[in-house]
Amino acid sequence: MTPTLVRQHLPHAGAAPRVDLRARARDWSEIQERMLVPLYEAVYERLDVGPATRLLGLGCGSGLALLMAAARGAAVTGVDASPERVALARERLLPGASAGSRPDTRLVDGSPGDTAEPGAAAYTLVTAFEPIGCLAGDSEGLGGLLAEATPLAERGAAVVLAGWGPPERCATTSVLRVASKLTEPLRTSGSWRPALRDDLEDVARRAGLRPDGSGRVACPFGYADVDSAVRGLKSTGLFDAAMRETDQVQVDKELTEALHPHQRRDGTVWMPNVFRYLIARTP
Repeated sequence: MTPTLVRQHLPHAGAAPRVDLRARARDWSEIQERMLVPLYEAVYERLDVGPATRLLGLGCGSGLALLMAAARGAAVTGVDASPERVALARERLLPGASAGSRPDTRLVDGSPGDTAEPGAAAYTLVTAFEPIGCLAGDSEGLGGLLAEATPLAERGAAVVLAGWGPPERCATTSVLRVASKLTEPLRTSGSWRPALRDDLEDVARRAGLRPDGSGRVACPFGYADVDSAVRGLKSTGLFDAAMRETDQVQVDKELTEALHPHQRRDGTVWMPNVFRYLIARTP
């Protein structure tokens, strides 16, 4: 998981917890976003992303995945409902931000439909790298994004969906259960749940997409210390429901305790994880 991904998930109902959104976006950009780099690399390599690619990134966040595609020569457009994250993406990607900046890069604070331009070439690749499968209702949110995005892509274009792997292959599952414990017995949209085997295929089917391959990628979560881990994990948005039902102090306390088994002697935190991706094709 409108697609606000404060974020490693799609949006959910209910009032948002009171947080400093700029600080949270910075935590995502500086701590958490890089955890999914192996996923981005695996997908780009498999699909041969390069100068012929016109990519639309859904939930682009602060733009790291787009930056990696642009470095391969792709023309990139990113969209995210978080203006704080889009602002950071602009710092990274717009002309003048780096030597590899391209003048055709576009970053939009809004929804996929807001990226449409009269006469623009259709996208050849659509990515939704924000992993689903851990929050009740996140697949529905992704479905809404795809409904807007797929008409902007050419026929047979690749659409990449990402999700958490099997709970037994994700060490972070034990930490994510904190969110479930603090929101029981609510089970509302936005509550944590274990990832299911067919989450991605179900979304693709409902969106009218044709599955065309899948894969698994190891994406360990590594942090300098417990404080960085707490900040990074909260920046995903996976604990928002828990913060609404309790408070930030309680969530911080529970997270710190859950992270203790994953802390190494030098103080760093290390959690091996596996993520899934599905490649589907537009009709």
